[in-house]
Amino acid sequence: SRTSKPCTGGTGLWKRCVRSGTVYQDTGDRSGDDRMQKRYSAGKSKKFVCNETGYQTPKVDTRAAVFKEGKILLVHEKNGTWSLPGGWCDVNQSVAENTVKETLEEAGLNVKPVRMIAVQDRNKHNDPPYAYGIVKVFILCEVISGAFTENIETTEIRYFGKEEIPENLALEKTNKEQIQMCFKANEAKHWETQFD
Repeated sequence: SRTSKPCTGGTGLWKRCVRSGTVYQDTGDRSGDDRMQKRYSAGKSKKFVCNETGYQTPKVDTRAAVFKEGKILLVHEKNGTWSLPGGWCDVNQSVAENTVKETLEEAGLNVKPVRMIAVQDRNKHNDPPYAYGIVKVFILCEVISGAFTENIETTEIRYFGKEEIPENLALEKTNKEQIQMCFKANEAKHWETQFD
């Protein structure tokens, strides 16, 4: 049988098969759901797991939920997909600051964060699963000013109603369930932050 040892530069959860060199995340869950036990080639996993020293911690991704007349703002990515505006949280930015920055960069809008909608473990909600952890933070925002200009990331912005959500979503960033959650938060008088 194959044995494993912790991956160099990773934590005990990341293991490398001694025979094949394959690196995988061992969640300890033996229920048969291997969604989080994805396997990666040794070379590919080194890029994701072993490029940092010390304890591996998740990245933070922020997403803005901006509404106008009951419709939600989505940005049209250069690859033809739609998503909520957002991105990786920069080292020197708080969640609120990063949400404002990303919305300005991608949608051309200055926004004010008003409510935290949810904090999610990305691999529990979005496909495909990634080899590293990501915490997604969804923030309800109000528009202060601004106008869209095509940029290096997005080609247009558009507001969509609940029944108008496009099929070609950037699922690795935003899925339909997450957008519907944002609609619920916007409509609720007293929203309680959702978290995994």
